[in-house]
Amino acid sequence: MTAPATTDRPAHAPRQLRWLYRLHRPALLTGAAITLLLGAALLWLGGPLTDASAAAWKQYNTCGLTGRCGYDQNSITLYEDVYTYTTFAVLAVPFLVAAWAGGSLTGREMESGTARLAWTQSVSPARWLASRLAFPAVLTAAATGLLVCLHRLAWTAADGRIDTALSWDHYPTFYADGTVPVALALAGLAVGVLAGLLLRRALAALAAAAVVLGALWAAVHAALPHLWPAVTRVTSLRDGPAGEGLWIGQGVLTADGDRLAAPCYSSMMPECEAALADLDAVSFYRDFHPGAHYWPLHLVASGVLLAVAVLLAYAAFRLLRRRTA
Repeated sequence: MTAPATTDRPAHAPRQLRWLYRLHRPALLTGAAITLLLGAALLWLGGPLTDASAAAWKQYNTCGLTGRCGYDQNSITLYEDVYTYTTFAVLAVPFLVAAWAGGSLTGREMESGTARLAWTQSVSPARWLASRLAFPAVLTAAATGLLVCLHRLAWTAADGRIDTALSWDHYPTFYADGTVPVALALAGLAVGVLAGLLLRRALAALAAAAVVLGALWAAVHAALPHLWPAVTRVTSLRDGPAGEGLWIGQGVLTADGDRLAAPCYSSMMPECEAALADLDAVSFYRDFHPGAHYWPLHLVASGVLLAVAVLLAYAAFRLLRRRTA
């Protein structure tokens, strides 16, 4: 009798996921703990803290100018502090993802040789890399999306109730309430994976991933106002420039239609009137994005970040294929 022929088949997906979980269990548990704690803080912010701060502001406004009644100033201060901390914590999540992906997900495995060990266990390099991208991408999108939704709910709960609540065009609030952090976290995952494959050193990949992601976010932030057509509002020289939202630029319009920098912002002052007359200015202008542009800006910026993430993931596969050919 002859033994049946055997073929080398790649490991099944559940086996790879169990391997991935065992290898990165501390980081995954830490990430879950951070998500739960930050989520709980956001629920606290949008519920009891908002109610207490709104009641304190109601007491303060009832006092008027007399100053003879008390109000709960500590509730107002606590709300502002927690809002600031949780907002920047949500914005820091993509950097944590990038650092983990570069330092642990691929960098440490390449440095210690764990990756090559996995390749000898009927797991092809391409399948190994796919598991490092697909499953963490699902977890990253779910966790970041949950935190963004909770932050937006907390911000919405304070709208019209807290006098010092920040408006939508406050940049940290603008980013923390939309889709950009989710797309940025996925781009951070791709940046970290590629950095780990390139550098093959955990600490170097961790630092490189965080720096590159910071540069990517700075580039998107600089390009954001130009990703969607802005609105231009023209006002008289007496009224000054006007228009609420994300400002892009403002100045004066001359009789010839030229745009010039404004030396001042109201012709009601004699010095300003003379300066505007020297420029032959006829009106002020302001280019800005109103509230209606909030989601278009977020969606276009997120699309750019996702496209970058796809390109980085493709580059990682090409690099791995060339090194293991």
